[in-house]
Amino acid sequence: MANIKALPCRVTGCCLERGLLVESALAVGYVVRPLGSRVGTLIHRPLSWIVGCVVEVPGFEVLGVVRVRVGEVVIDIGHARQRCVLAALLVEPNRPVSADLLIDRVWGENPPTRARGTLYGYLHRLRQALAGVWGAEIRRGRDGYVIEVDEESVDLYRFRRLVARSRQAGDREALELLQRALRLWRGRPLADVEGPWADSVRRVVEQDRWTALLRRNDIALREGHHDTLLAELLDLAEAHPLDEQLACQLVLALYRTGRQAEALDRFEFLRRLLADELGADPGHELRELHRQILAGELTGVAGAAARPLPRELPAAARVFVGRHNEIAQLDKALVGLHGTPTSALAVVGVGGIGKTTLVLHWAHRNAGAFPDGQLYADLRGFAPSGTPLPPAAVASRFLAAIGVPTAGVPTDADSVLGLFRGVVAEKRMLVVLDNARDSDHVRPLLPGGSSSLVVITSRHRLTGLSASHGIPVLTLDALNRDTARDLLACHMSDERVRGEPEAVTDLLDWCAGLPLALALLAARATSHPGFPLRVLAEELHQAGGIGDWDADEADSGLRAVFSTSWRALPTATVEACSLLGLAPGPDIGVDAVAALLGTSAPRVRTVMRPAEAAHLVRQPVPGRYRMHDLVRRFAAEQAADHGAARARLGRLVDHYADTALAAEAVLYPHELPFAPGGSPRRFADEDEALAWLGAEYPTLLAAQALAVDLGRHAPVWRLAWGLDTFQRRQVHSGDQVRVWSAGLSAAELAGDADARALSAWRLGAAHNRAGNRTEAKLLLEHALAVGSESGNKQTQANAHQALAPVHEELGDDARALSHAESALVILRETGNEMRQAHALNQAGWYAAKVGDLGRAREHCAAALALARRHADADAEARVLDSLGYLAHREGDHARAEDFYQRALALFGRTRSMYDYADTLERVADNHVAAGDLRRARSLWREVRRMYDAQGRVNAVDRMSALLATTDGV
Repeated sequence: MANIKALPCRVTGCCLERGLLVESALAVGYVVRPLGSRVGTLIHRPLSWIVGCVVEVPGFEVLGVVRVRVGEVVIDIGHARQRCVLAALLVEPNRPVSADLLIDRVWGENPPTRARGTLYGYLHRLRQALAGVWGAEIRRGRDGYVIEVDEESVDLYRFRRLVARSRQAGDREALELLQRALRLWRGRPLADVEGPWADSVRRVVEQDRWTALLRRNDIALREGHHDTLLAELLDLAEAHPLDEQLACQLVLALYRTGRQAEALDRFEFLRRLLADELGADPGHELRELHRQILAGELTGVAGAAARPLPRELPAAARVFVGRHNEIAQLDKALVGLHGTPTSALAVVGVGGIGKTTLVLHWAHRNAGAFPDGQLYADLRGFAPSGTPLPPAAVASRFLAAIGVPTAGVPTDADSVLGLFRGVVAEKRMLVVLDNARDSDHVRPLLPGGSSSLVVITSRHRLTGLSASHGIPVLTLDALNRDTARDLLACHMSDERVRGEPEAVTDLLDWCAGLPLALALLAARATSHPGFPLRVLAEELHQAGGIGDWDADEADSGLRAVFSTSWRALPTATVEACSLLGLAPGPDIGVDAVAALLGTSAPRVRTVMRPAEAAHLVRQPVPGRYRMHDLVRRFAAEQAADHGAARARLGRLVDHYADTALAAEAVLYPHELPFAPGGSPRRFADEDEALAWLGAEYPTLLAAQALAVDLGRHAPVWRLAWGLDTFQRRQVHSGDQVRVWSAGLSAAELAGDADARALSAWRLGAAHNRAGNRTEAKLLLEHALAVGSESGNKQTQANAHQALAPVHEELGDDARALSHAESALVILRETGNEMRQAHALNQAGWYAAKVGDLGRAREHCAAALALARRHADADAEARVLDSLGYLAHREGDHARAEDFYQRALALFGRTRSMYDYADTLERVADNHVAAGDLRRARSLWREVRRMYDAQGRVNAVDRMSALLATTDGV
């Protein structure tokens, strides 16, 4: 039957074999007709009578104009909307599509009044048109309409399966398969179907074709076909000048054909084009190829320069048994990757059930199926403290691992996620998202293409993800008795397990098929190979056993298992693990553990080694320790009566506060009310400081909460200051209010007047940024009054500067200008030039708002000079934004645009996303003033998305109102 499916088969004789061929074709629904007869004429003659017949494969084509073809005959399937109905069924053959979904696909948001009746008419006429095509039928079922066909007869699915087969083949066969796949394309997919649904299908399918085309080129170059490929590459490069993978292929083909000068010219052309169009440099692959050409290092073997291939999978467990059905389901996801509507699978179950162990075992076994590499992230969805890892942070790290240059990575969350999805959609990668909190936690990370596979693990059932994306969910249950026994035997020895069957039965009962419990018990047993297993069983009985535990939220039911492993540890390791159970944050670095224990980093590694061997802690990345959630909970219980625990934790809090202050000193070195103490980590530049603060952010928030619990007041406001610039730039407004509220409370409890004044100032500013104008005004006016009574000029200046934007938001620009100029008068006396720069810029801004443009220009010019003298990019961006507004007020829209774009570039560099969004809104206002409402509306939509992500409700409403009032204008 394989030959019948591959092409129309001409049967010219009447021998038995040919008769059986025709009979088989009829059995699977292919048309059999005598030569010259009409389409659909079936033969009801004895097999020996069949002479000169054609076995024809119906072809359903969407990779071009939508059509149905039987042999050389094209079936008339009606007008454009009727063809759209057929296309909507063909992209999901043999799967029901509801009437509502068909209406949405055909008419989008504007269906006619009687859309359902019209749809039924289309479906009726399509059934009539397909009546003569054997093996194709539109049926109506409980869940909707389905077209029943062999998927091989649909060109889109034949294309995808040929591409999928190519990934498992050697280069020569893969090249042939890809060529066959690409020949199926007759033009623009769904070429005669329009509408939002068709556009979305086209985007996905055309991306699949582009990915296949680029891979075909790579293989063809490896096979030495650079001569025959060069002309096509030149045409493709002209149509896609910014595609760097294509540029690599063209440069390489030029070089291989002896045109080295042209190859180098092509690289230089792309370098200039990227700089002009995107402000970016060529990526690693192209730069490496250029270097190899210049150095003469390319060998005679055709192939592109090596791309960074991420291999991030953590080591798989040494021992793995069972789970055969689950592995088969994972294998099915891999085999059916291109034939299913989703390219993801979720593995869910309770903590300790072995989700990660299963996925990593399978992933390592199938790593070769993903030639573009494997990515891995622990999303920390169920960490006992701290917050889950944000999807944008995961995407940003993945892009770096793939090799996307830092300069090419956007700064806002939505753009980072979009870039990641786009990059992965073009590759054949495995992405493991471990320990997801819920469906929303991973949904932004799912690529739109079908070439990569995403495997998710979670304690959450992820029903939302299954419903919205059709992602299969594999639920892990406890191991059965035989598998659990095998697992114990693998951990210890089969001989030892067979030698004490009653004790083993007892142990298996206690473990209840939980792999984590089995591993811990085995670690305890193997640490004492001479102990009878019945001794371990007796210990469990005496401790109360593993017993019942909540299947939805694993709790202290494993206490006995942990106790038996705990007692086997050296004293120093027990002490360290107990303290780690109380330490803030999801994990902890070696330097922080050293501060906690009051020892050195090498000593930390020595102390923690037995705990790693017993599976009580692990290093997800070198130099960072993490406990399983249940182990951590147990460890915290053990530390409850630890006499020195509070002092040790206080030392850890100080360590975090000092290091955060050291990072803040790099981000804003112009004001240091609290100097870092001890010997904190030093940061070379802003990027390093921001990276550390981003990685440790959940831990630093938890550290401040711990400082409050410990009654250590100074670290509370010191941590708040250490986080201040980072939170402002990253728009953590709610968190900023909380940390400064804690700082103010701690300062009041400590009776520290300076800390109280400072905290009130920063809390008032944070409230204003969070939209809480009343609270901000009360706090700052009180701070101003206190500063005036005490004669503290610095407090007065701080309050004036923070009150200015409060009054601006309240609509009183004149009052805002008064506060700004009062602050400027005071700060000119302090000698702090950067504080003066901010005051000058603020005064210039409000002068422009009230129409005093001359004074505004004078203030802003002075502020810009100071910002540039101190190389403060964030301050310079703010001044450029003010100058843009000033130029706008003066009617010079081109100059305003220039200032704004320069400000946006600097805000992007410093990751000041709050200010970035504000400036982008002013760019839109400038377009309105210049008469370009279309461009302004596009920017308003983008700004609204940013405001929404930042939690700025009033600003979102303002953008929505603007869009509503200008709709149709």
